[in-house]
Amino acid sequence: MKASQNTVLITGGSAGIGFEIAKQLSAKNNHVIIVGRNAERLQKAADQLQNVTAINADIADAADVDKLVNTLNNDFPSLNIVINNAGYATLNSIVDDNDIFEQAGAEMHTNYLSVLRLNQKLLPLLKKQQESAIVNVSSIVAFVPGKLTATYSATKAALHSYSQALRLALADTSVKVFELMPPLVDTEFSAEIGGHKGIPASQVADEFIASLENDNYEIRVAGTEQLYQLFLSSPAEALKAMNAPR
Repeated sequence: MKASQNTVLITGGSAGIGFEIAKQLSAKNNHVIIVGRNAERLQKAADQLQNVTAINADIADAADVDKLVNTLNNDFPSLNIVINNAGYATLNSIVDDNDIFEQAGAEMHTNYLSVLRLNQKLLPLLKKQQESAIVNVSSIVAFVPGKLTATYSATKAALHSYSQALRLALADTSVKVFELMPPLVDTEFSAEIGGHKGIPASQVADEFIASLENDNYEIRVAGTEQLYQLFLSSPAEALKAMNAPR
């Protein structure tokens, strides 16, 4: 997959991993469309980038998604890369929290169901392109859950399974399906779970773009690859490692 001269949509593109990917792709002669819920933060991000369009929308909101898809079809008919990066997470106890159902529902809606909906609505446009891609941003917890992020982990496991199935379903089309699987990353999003101990978001963007150019469809960034290899040899040891005191 080429990494330049694309039209790229990035949800959750105003901060963290999404912003770093937008920054690098915009510098490589791509037109980047960043989407975010917070209009002020979105504009601040756009002001720091070149070749960028900012669209204020919440991908978890059906009406916003319909407006976004309509805008993309009308104003950006060359759209050929969709990066599903927007996410929602809570630290919780699946045993003790009284509102665990509500927390899990919000996470599943944003992290999985909203991704499926947006992809479904944009596939007709992506299939028109000579070369196109869907990139689903999952996580290291897609295959090894964290005890304090159990419901979030489940959403990423669902996204991982869906990404694999979607890749098979689109094998005979122009649409390639990538999955980006970062470990702990130092972003505002992960601050509550010790994100300051994680890798920089720029490293995730670096590895993503290199993998995009090489058609490496499952992108297990940094420590994710190490944990994945441990998982293959001993799922029990991988689970223990993921949940070890830090």
